[in-house]
Amino acid sequence: MSSKSSYLKSPDLFPISQLKRKMSTVGFAILWVSMAVVLAAFAIGGDGIQTLPLHLVIIATIIGSLGIGLCMTLTGDIGIEHGLSFPVYMRAPFGTIGTHIPSIFRGFVASCWFGINTFFGATGINAILFMLFGIDQWFICFLIFAALQLFNTAFGIKAVERFANLAAPVIVIISGWMYIALSSQATAAGRDVWAWVEAPAVGVEAVSAFFIVVMATMGFWGTLAADMPSISRFIKAPKYERSWFKRNRGQLIGSLVAMPIVHTFMVIVGAVSYMAVFNSNPVEALMETTTNGILLGVLMLMIALAQWSTNTSSNVIPAATIFSNVGGPKVPFWVGVMIAGAIGVLVQPWNLFDIIVPALLFVGGILAAIVGILVVDYYIIRKRRVNVTDLYEETGQYHYWKGINVAGLLAWIAGGGGSLLFPSYSFIIGLVLGGTVYYVLAKYWWFKRYPQAELENPDDDTYLGLTVGRDWTVQDEEVETFKEAR
Repeated sequence: MSSKSSYLKSPDLFPISQLKRKMSTVGFAILWVSMAVVLAAFAIGGDGIQTLPLHLVIIATIIGSLGIGLCMTLTGDIGIEHGLSFPVYMRAPFGTIGTHIPSIFRGFVASCWFGINTFFGATGINAILFMLFGIDQWFICFLIFAALQLFNTAFGIKAVERFANLAAPVIVIISGWMYIALSSQATAAGRDVWAWVEAPAVGVEAVSAFFIVVMATMGFWGTLAADMPSISRFIKAPKYERSWFKRNRGQLIGSLVAMPIVHTFMVIVGAVSYMAVFNSNPVEALMETTTNGILLGVLMLMIALAQWSTNTSSNVIPAATIFSNVGGPKVPFWVGVMIAGAIGVLVQPWNLFDIIVPALLFVGGILAAIVGILVVDYYIIRKRRVNVTDLYEETGQYHYWKGINVAGLLAWIAGGGGSLLFPSYSFIIGLVLGGTVYYVLAKYWWFKRYPQAELENPDDDTYLGLTVGRDWTVQDEEVETFKEAR
């Protein structure tokens, strides 16, 4: 069989059956706790507290967290219902070839996040080595720490869940101590954590500052809002369940409760850290203010563990899945993991922390356009019905024009480009504009030229998955040919 004909049929990208879905509701919530403890989130708090009081920073963060959590849950149903990963479903709104363009962008962003989080974890490890042995080699710590995470991720989603179960409770406790220590330091410096603002914004500037925190929060998790199917397809869900809420209960608590609570707390810690020493990086802040070597050592170890558990689930796995999809069967999942790791190192993440908030506004709007397109394509146009087997056929209905869905690409350009004009509202603009343009172009133009089976014959029993008790199966001709030859 030619490589061309098997291009879309990498075993790592086949739909996940009910029996292979091992992640429970509690397991996913705990996974979210560990994923949400990200040091980069502290930058949002440090940036916000410069113009807004802490209570407004908290409100803006909660709004942004709930908004992006809803987006995640909406896109996550693709994985729950059909067992599909993000890059595979993207073949529907973008085409079997066109999917690679936005997917690679999302994979690149996730790889950058892997590098940033690895750098923070490595600084914690380096601090421990310096305290114990006087060794100051952060770059070597960075390389070793990156290698360990990539090795862990190659074992698969269950290994990630087990690691998160171990790390999450300790991380929450140590984060609480970080808040107490830093708020005490701020109070000692004469700054009331609930009233102090460095340069208060008023009027229109205050509104803009508020929405910057909202949009930065949504942009922070924008990669997962698009890519949630790659994780949600491993969550247990009931067959023959037509209620959207009951079918998705496995991800609701994690995305709409656990993540908003923990992420908001991380933003608070970053804000208090800035109040204490005018530095939103708590690693550096606590090294300046904490004299207890043992306590500091434990803290740094937990910081390293936090970045590890976050990276595996929210960055490396989605990026590796995307790169595997682009490369086809010749690029298995573990190779995708290594590609993500290489990108995370080459972007020099140690130089990115100071520009995280502007970068979140920029990237968030572009990713939001993808989320808007996914939601419109899946819910409004196809009404959750998908001709799954054709997603794996190069000459099937999703091939479109030379493998490209022009409506999807134009909508992405319009949504992403429009979001850049108003960065303070980037995610909302990208989401609404991308989804709206896609709906008009796809429904009234593109799908009239390229008919879709699930639209021509909207039959639930034929095109729904878990709701009608179906586990989608994709026949791999290469495997079948091998069996026949034997």
